[in-house]
Amino acid sequence: MSPTVSDESVVDESGADVLTAPGEDAAKPVSDTPLFDTLVVVGPGLIGSSVLRRAQQKRTLARQLIAVDVSPEVRARVEELGIADRVMADVAEAAALADCVMLCVPVGAMGPVAALALPAMRPGSILTEVGSTKVSVIEAISPFLRPDVAYVPAHPMAGTEYSGPDAGFATLFENRWCLLTPLEGTPPEALAAVRTLWERCGSRLREMDPAHHDRVCAIVSHLPHLLAFTICGTADDLADETRSEVLDFAASGFRDFTRIAASDPVMWRDVFLANREALLEMLARFMEDAQAMARAIRWGDEAYIVDRIQRGRAIRKSLIENQQA
Repeated sequence: MSPTVSDESVVDESGADVLTAPGEDAAKPVSDTPLFDTLVVVGPGLIGSSVLRRAQQKRTLARQLIAVDVSPEVRARVEELGIADRVMADVAEAAALADCVMLCVPVGAMGPVAALALPAMRPGSILTEVGSTKVSVIEAISPFLRPDVAYVPAHPMAGTEYSGPDAGFATLFENRWCLLTPLEGTPPEALAAVRTLWERCGSRLREMDPAHHDRVCAIVSHLPHLLAFTICGTADDLADETRSEVLDFAASGFRDFTRIAASDPVMWRDVFLANREALLEMLARFMEDAQAMARAIRWGDEAYIVDRIQRGRAIRKSLIENQQA
């Protein structure tokens, strides 16, 4: 069954595209018609289980929700939580039932999982994924693509330091950005369906080139995580006496770093390696700026120090105004 959105859209009074379902008044936004008959989520961790919870809560994403995971423990927990209509172990078996397959696995596993899913998918169905790097994921999936199955890469810019099916919640994507990186030749109706999926999850949407996406995420997400892991590692390597004082007297700044550093290590290992070029470029620029700040502190350049602090305050203010803080 194809996604239940039309190939056409109208524009509401705000100028936004409004997708309409077949047979409905074109001026009326879709509100409660399920977008897909069957949505398969492979990897019901933080992101995947949040999608499932949102879909279950609203029932506007799909009539039937299927969760897939190789781990018996994860499958058992998803069944206990009751966040999917069916829980399966076999990717291909589940993909054969789907109108849309969403891969929510670590970026290093995207290619192998897509290789299992794509041959089984029905003509006219949609493959999408939530990888936080795009060039490497697209390259990994591309060898297995089929002309009769659309592929729409996406990246919801939302998350916490927690992982697993217990970590998700239905409002995770509310007012957060989801970045779409459609490929040349992506069918417009498939892109529209994935846009609608994330809109119904509460996301704000932006489309961009995959390489540009990776450079943006390197500075706003990947580099901050690298710094957090490194700072916590530095603290852990201190002499025992100093280390105990770090843990006893940790101020809010260090606590913020530890929250980020509590993130899933396998996922972030894959992200760092998959986006290494963009990440290393941003790390080099950061190291230059850090050295410049060190020189300013050494030589008492008060104006430079104040300028950097003020610029940081301005960015924080902008985040708050943009409802991203």
